[in-house]
Amino acid sequence: MATAQPGLSQQIDEYRKDYEQVQTELKEIDMLIQQTATEVDRLAQRNAQATNHLRQVESSLDTTPRADIQEAYKAVQQIQQRLFTMRGQLDKLQSDQKNLERYARLLRRVIEVGKREEAMRDEAQEEEAEADSTIVRLIEAQERERKRLARQMHDGPAQSLTNLVLQAEICERLFDINPERARVELGNLKTAVSTTFQRVKSFIGNLRPMMLDDLGLMPTLRRYVEDFRDGSEFSVNLNITGREKRIVNYKEATVFRVVQEILTNAREYSKASNVQLTVDMGDDRVYVAAEDNGSGFEMTELTGGSIGEEMGIETLRDRIEMLQGKFQIESTPGRGTRVIFEIPLP
Repeated sequence: MATAQPGLSQQIDEYRKDYEQVQTELKEIDMLIQQTATEVDRLAQRNAQATNHLRQVESSLDTTPRADIQEAYKAVQQIQQRLFTMRGQLDKLQSDQKNLERYARLLRRVIEVGKREEAMRDEAQEEEAEADSTIVRLIEAQERERKRLARQMHDGPAQSLTNLVLQAEICERLFDINPERARVELGNLKTAVSTTFQRVKSFIGNLRPMMLDDLGLMPTLRRYVEDFRDGSEFSVNLNITGREKRIVNYKEATVFRVVQEILTNAREYSKASNVQLTVDMGDDRVYVAAEDNGSGFEMTELTGGSIGEEMGIETLRDRIEMLQGKFQIESTPGRGTRVIFEIPLP
């Protein structure tokens, strides 16, 4: 029989301190969200008032002094820029809140596992090692996911917001030099804001589609595949077999996330133009196979090179194996990539 490891109690205390710190941060973020939401509502009202005033000014341009026109445009620009910034801040706070809540749940699970580990002092050493390994894999998988999301935010919405600030500065400089050109640039800025807003909405939707909770896995996959290939030359042939049914939420979310990553990898890294995607809902397992016509790669690059890390293969594998599933990937340079995984059902 094995006794509890000497350092386990200390680890649990550290996790408990982290959990208490996260709870404190969650309270602070909740307060900031309330304050920011109030400010967003106030700015939205001011924006509506300023926009109405601008329309009145535009309807009487011939009789309105130029200074008043400039002031009306400037007021709308400043309010909208502030409103956009505060909405972005609100979205970020809400995203941080969700991440912290997930992290708190993970810490709570880790603490519970640790407590059970302490109570079961007569458990075999190999069972203790397996439990510790599961905890480590959970934490490492979450950290890899955070890095991936941070990279996507930096390359997507964050870059777009930077460009919007530059466009706004251009408009501001043009007001006194060339009002007509400034109006054109304002139109371009409005279009860019709308585009960025849609991208942010899409990014949030990809993080957690509401449809997944409401309708389940198969309808969400159909909609995601349609949106994924919409307006591009990239095609996905989706074949769903078996009996469509709801399964537990975390397994639906896992299947969707892994399919999401597979399609993204096929388009971004394999440079494929087509993916054959099969999803079979059996009585005792969910089976998924995806085969693309991309460039492929040497299998040794998954462990010895940067491809595995960029594509998040280990994170995908951990997600599946932590649910007692199986994950397999096959690839050959010039002959595409094939990914197969399955998750057992009760």
